Amino acid sequence: MIPWQAPVATRPVHGDLIVPGSKSASARSLLLAALADGPSVLTGVLDSRDTSLMRAGLTALGAGFDDLPDGRLRVRPADPVAGGGDIDCGLAGTVLRFLPPVAALAASPTRFHGDAAASARPIAPLLDALAALGASVSRPRTLPFTVAGGEGFSGGEISLDASASSQFVSALLLAGARFPGGVTVGHVGGSVPSLPHIEMTCTLLEHRGVKVDHPAELTWRVAPGPIAALDEVVEPDLTNAASLLAAALVSGGTLSTAWPEGSVQAADHLLAVLTAFGAQVSYSGSRDGRRVQVSGEAGVHGADLDLHEVSELTPVAAALAAVADSPSVLRGVAHIRGHETDRLAALAAELTGLGVGALETADGLAITPGPRHAGTFHTHADHRLAHAAALIGLVTPGVQLDDVGCTTKTLPDFPGLWSGLLGADR
Repeated sequence: MIPWQAPVATRPVHGDLIVPGSKSASARSLLLAALADGPSVLTGVLDSRDTSLMRAGLTALGAGFDDLPDGRLRVRPADPVAGGGDIDCGLAGTVLRFLPPVAALAASPTRFHGDAAASARPIAPLLDALAALGASVSRPRTLPFTVAGGEGFSGGEISLDASASSQFVSALLLAGARFPGGVTVGHVGGSVPSLPHIEMTCTLLEHRGVKVDHPAELTWRVAPGPIAALDEVVEPDLTNAASLLAAALVSGGTLSTAWPEGSVQAADHLLAVLTAFGAQVSYSGSRDGRRVQVSGEAGVHGADLDLHEVSELTPVAAALAAVADSPSVLRGVAHIRGHETDRLAALAAELTGLGVGALETADGLAITPGPRHAGTFHTHADHRLAHAAALIGLVTPGVQLDDVGCTTKTLPDFPGLWSGLLGADR
């Protein structure tokens, strides 16, 4: 583990940000290119641990990758999809959930394993669905597991409970056009978290000529057919961008970054979180070169927020709540107990350890700002918790992260990028 002393902002933070590609969009574009009817060239794919694991997993399933100049990547599709390999999921939910339906296209079993903490991430509903669709899936339905297809696998109609992760739905839709009978996925159970991520999946499928129908509410259908090869540019990661832009709010400064109009990500929801805590948001530039500017001159105010649509931003929202001028309540995120770690328990413990009042609720956190003090913030191998700790450290001297290396999951050089905001060399 790599400890790191969070730098303190001695003045308001100002500047322009360049944010790497979206982890979520990168994972989906890599997979769709690997299942396409010809080679594709992708530009702006995030270079991180999660995307490296996705590339390695798709390689094990028969795809090929060629690194080209200027950060471009040529993807040679798996034709046919190959089984019999071994896939390391690490702690990446996209690898853990997106690749088993691809493995079901091969007759030979593919073995999945991952980091120790990955075994706690929900996966059983997806594996049960694949088995019901005719795939051969090992028991128990936890890591490590194997998946194979063969003559018994055809796809078809399935109902599952996606209340633990919207990725269960996305995983089946992404590969569904390659299933002999296509796939119809209906959600049963509690509310589906992060619905904008399913919308991203549908949009990226439609970019490649795959129509997604909605025969009923919370039901999606993909007919069997080709996935078109497509050269595309991956958007910057707007969740990471929002996490970095929050530094302007905490420090009373101003930051700007690219913010694509008509984004496949939950762009409006993300900025709404910052606005709720007191940020002033404005736009500039044209449609193709639009930028957003976030200012924190008015200070950080407490907020009552339902983060169900953008639960990935919960740790950053908790950090903003910790430095706000009044209490906050974060709701709608019970499911993040099954993310990289139990994020609600971890946030409550780490915020309390720095002097902040933080209590778990049934579906979120109640946070009361208090006199903060120096201390070690344990990241629990979770990149989003590291982002939260760095934010608090901007205005709390002596905050040390026990493991800043976990940030390579989505930002390969987070310490350098973060310190660069402050003009520091740490």
